[in-house]
Amino acid sequence: MIDILVCDDDKEIVDAIEIYLSKEGYNILKAYDGIEAIETLKKNPSVALLIIDIMMPRMDGIHATVKIRENNSLPIIFLSAKSEDTDKILGLNMGADDYITKPFNPLELIARVNSAIRRYTQLGTLNIDNNAVFKSGGLLLNDDTKEVIVDGKDVKLTPIEYNILMLLVRNKGKVFSIDQIYESIWNEEAIGADNTVAVHIRHIREKIEINPKEPRYLKVVWGVGYKIENYGD
Repeated sequence: MIDILVCDDDKEIVDAIEIYLSKEGYNILKAYDGIEAIETLKKNPSVALLIIDIMMPRMDGIHATVKIRENNSLPIIFLSAKSEDTDKILGLNMGADDYITKPFNPLELIARVNSAIRRYTQLGTLNIDNNAVFKSGGLLLNDDTKEVIVDGKDVKLTPIEYNILMLLVRNKGKVFSIDQIYESIWNEEAIGADNTVAVHIRHIREKIEINPKEPRYLKVVWGVGYKIENYGD
């Protein structure tokens, strides 16, 4: 059974999410502030997904996510009563993979959880028929071990970042539009996906490029989309 940690200072919301997701076969762990979420993750390394509220006492979801991202790449979905794009972008900037606005539709919650879990578990099971290594110049991805190496140094990516980079590296030289990237990675129709994809692209660049403002690998083709430069490897 897959473990999911739900963290919100509103116990009724936590209980409601537990009801929805337990029916899907998930085992729900509970926390009620950011500090408790961090401690629960330390005690339960098998947790495959964190759903966390942004506004909470003691430690909010933003600060908790920053701490968690120091050594954990599990998918994180933010919950918030705010619906403005700026809050969504802030959450993604801090390391979240997805964002759900309260009050939420239970069916949407379940769909997003299932999608995040599917992406995360595929990272550990995908095998590419003995052709698991993809590279361009000094950028190398091993899809068996899920390692990302840039100029001989290991780089840690979140599941979403890894999937985006793998999509582009497998098809180096090919330009993907924002909608194509979103629909390939999130497996849903791209509606207002620009900010979401752009934030993740920026995070990837910060991790794999010496100078993100003058990227060697992850290039933008203005008005079209993004590509990984083909260095002929």
